[in-house]
Amino acid sequence: MKIFALVVAGIIALGVGCGITSYNKLNGLEQSVQGQWAEVENAYQRRLDLIPNLVETVKGAAAFEKDTMIAVTEARSRAGQVTTGQGVPSDPAAFQKFQEAQDQLSSSLSRLMVVVEKYPELKATEAFRDLMVQLEGTENRIAVARGRFNEAAQAFNTSRNSFPTVVFAGFLGSRFAEKQYFHAQAGADQAPKVKF
Repeated sequence: MKIFALVVAGIIALGVGCGITSYNKLNGLEQSVQGQWAEVENAYQRRLDLIPNLVETVKGAAAFEKDTMIAVTEARSRAGQVTTGQGVPSDPAAFQKFQEAQDQLSSSLSRLMVVVEKYPELKATEAFRDLMVQLEGTENRIAVARGRFNEAAQAFNTSRNSFPTVVFAGFLGSRFAEKQYFHAQAGADQAPKVKF
């Protein structure tokens, strides 16, 4: 009877130890994902902050297609209204909404750059060049932040879905839900058509 009790106590102790180890590992990986998510938000916020200056510079230097300016301004407004926070990486619907708003803004900025090509005097202004350099740098930061976030999400998801952690993660509810990944914008698999 004593041997049976010791075996049961040992199995329980092993289970508790595995649970504590799994929890601590998931908690550390969760913090890594949240840290990378903050970097993504920071890079997108930088872009949102640059856009009004870019729009004003373009407006001041050239009177051109009003619908493009409206599209950029509205896309920026929608992207700024999408709620962000710690829960977004684990919530597929919120994550999708965030990514769609950012993709619409990227698309609007691309249209703006195409229109700007028609105005060489605008491209020659120092203020516009400086803003374009900052915007290009910001887009690179966004790409890096998204890549690092995907790496952190992959590490979390791999650990979360490994045995025995997957068993314990299921008991802990939505706190340790799988993280979402950033994906390429729709149509990114098509090469742009260049016409001369």
